[in-house]
Parts: sequence; structure tokens; C-alpha cells
Amino acid sequence: QVQLVESGGGLVQTGDSLRLSCEPSGRSMNYLNMAWFRQAPGKEREFVAAISWTGGTTNYADSVEGRFTISRDNAKNTVYLQMNNLKPEDTALYYCAADRKYYSGPNFKPAYWGQGTQVTVSP
Repeated sequence: QVQLVESGGGLVQTGDSLRLSCEPSGRSMNYLNMAWFRQAPGKEREFVAAISWTGGTTNYADSVEGRFTISRDNAKNTVYLQMNNLKPEDTALYYCAADRKYYSGPNFKPAYWGQGTQVTVSP
């Protein structure tokens, strides 16, 4: 079992930046492919970004491409989501996720999930 702990959410204004962090609790992040998802009120959870366990491969949702950057520091056992130029439509509960398999498309359902961290972007 992998427990994921997110941090870094908050209330910001349009155009601001925010960095989310996620750490697996009690185990190494090695060999785990990591991802971020988000869920806005009244909407389904959606994919945001993914990174392979080596950090060599990344994928992004079209809506965040060019504004968000996913990265990982295996030595610190932490994965990050740097979010720049935030927009009100980025407001959501952001979830960190992990799986031994890498993101494979819209039907990908990671095995492990965090509790989420709230990001709110005011107009």
C-alpha cells in the first residue's frame, strides 16, 4: 500500500503561480510512475500531468500544457507540480496519484491516490 501526501494548495489570484508537492509516506518513490489529477466542483476528476519513474517521460493535459510543469526529485522522494499563469478554471481539488504502470490515456486509473489539496484561483 502506498500513501500519498499532497501539500502546497491555497488561494491565489489569476496569473499567480503555485507549486504542489507530493510524497509517498513510508516508502521510496523509486519505480513509481506519478501523476496529478484534479476535480472541480460538479465535474469529473480529470488528468493533469504524469511523469515516469525515471523522470524521462512526461505528459500533460491540453488545458495546462505550457503553464504547468511536473517534475520529481527521487532523492527527496517528492514529486512537484509547478503551476504558472493560473486561471479561475484551474480551481479544483488536486490529487497526487501513483502506479507501477505509466499513464496510458483517458482510461488510466492509478492504483494509489492522495487525499487532495485545494487550489482556488480568484478572478
